[in-house]
Amino acid sequence: MTLSQLRRDALDCFAAAVDAVEPRRLVAAWLRRVDDTVRLGAGVGACHAGPVLVVGAGKAARSMAEAVAQVVGSALRGGVIVVPRGLDVAPIGAITVEAGGHPVPDAAGEAATRQLLDAVAAADPTTLVLVVLSGGASALLVAPAQGVELRDKQDVTRRLLLAGADIAALNTVRKHCSRVKGGGLLRAAAETAGVWTLVLSDVIGDAPDVIGSGPTVGDPSTFTDAAAALGRFLAPDDVPLAVRRHVERGVAGRVPETLKAGDPLLSKARTVVVGRNRDAVAAAATAAKARGYDTSVVADPLHGDAASAGRAVAGALAASRRDRPVAVVGGGETTVRVVGDGRGGRCQHLALTAATLLAGTPAVLLAAGTDGIDGPTDAAGACVDGETTARARALGFDAAAALARTDSHPLLDATGDLVRTGLTGTNVADVVVALRAAC
Repeated sequence: MTLSQLRRDALDCFAAAVDAVEPRRLVAAWLRRVDDTVRLGAGVGACHAGPVLVVGAGKAARSMAEAVAQVVGSALRGGVIVVPRGLDVAPIGAITVEAGGHPVPDAAGEAATRQLLDAVAAADPTTLVLVVLSGGASALLVAPAQGVELRDKQDVTRRLLLAGADIAALNTVRKHCSRVKGGGLLRAAAETAGVWTLVLSDVIGDAPDVIGSGPTVGDPSTFTDAAAALGRFLAPDDVPLAVRRHVERGVAGRVPETLKAGDPLLSKARTVVVGRNRDAVAAAATAAKARGYDTSVVADPLHGDAASAGRAVAGALAASRRDRPVAVVGGGETTVRVVGDGRGGRCQHLALTAATLLAGTPAVLLAAGTDGIDGPTDAAGACVDGETTARARALGFDAAAALARTDSHPLLDATGDLVRTGLTGTNVADVVVALRAAC
């Protein structure tokens, strides 16, 4: 079995993972219309006969909204969804599609969110608000809290990302500086018939309060938690003054908290997670087995430092049996603390770390984002092999130095190891596929 064959198999496994979380198929499995009634399935037991307003945000929001529009049919009464810039913004029937900035929010996202909130506020008591949410929604739904401006949110988001903040910490801060996150959208829909939220999860644990910063669910985090998150990743002087003062007022009880469990508004809400990272991982593992690999799945989601995750997966592959082809499959979302002007993303950093350990072996490792994006680059991730570091040296690159500078992208571009898929229209975090031939 050649490295070329191993690479083809790894790419096929990743394609199977992405296909398994195609949003239209997932939404159609949960939502259906019987006569004039829209029903939310799989034991939720919710139904609605009347007009439906569709709103939402995220990298998969367009595909999800298309599926919803097809199901609800003539009951559709318009709506607004916000997608990352670069995706199709043609209307979906009566649903307006707007584009905003990601991962750092921008003025277009703020304007689109204002339009979305206005549509919800105008909905009458007979109208169901059906929300579609996927990864990216936290950046795309932009409604700064009173006293906080867009530039403050942009600054704190950028600083937290560069500091390697995990998604839970980042979203805790976002929720407490927003009028739409942390149950804010549900509050805006208080006078409607109810709110159903369909969620495509891109976070470890699939907690609805973390996905998209939980705009329609109760929020267990507090201003004290937001202050702790800021303190963990940023020096006080690195936190924008308006954000720091707003959080301090919240800790002191002078700003209302986010929506909490037990609030009567939650009785009007139904939330279902229609797809998640483990669905993609399972599909990749099934594809590996079908290709003859003795396959194991990493038990725990990959998280924390990307380099550590890369070493762990490469180590698991090295420790596996050698008398037949083997596969180690995992998924999750790691982080990278960027040094200087290093270019790359968490998947590229993970893969290059693994490449240093796989050198000289008949093995490959693919790490890629299911959304087709890895950091601020044009790649979804990378697929490295046992000859990657040798190719890099021949081209004048040093893998260890690139990792130290968090500058994996130029090296992997030069060696031909980047995976470029373009935007996939879905997002359930990252998938890692490591394959080794019998040896």
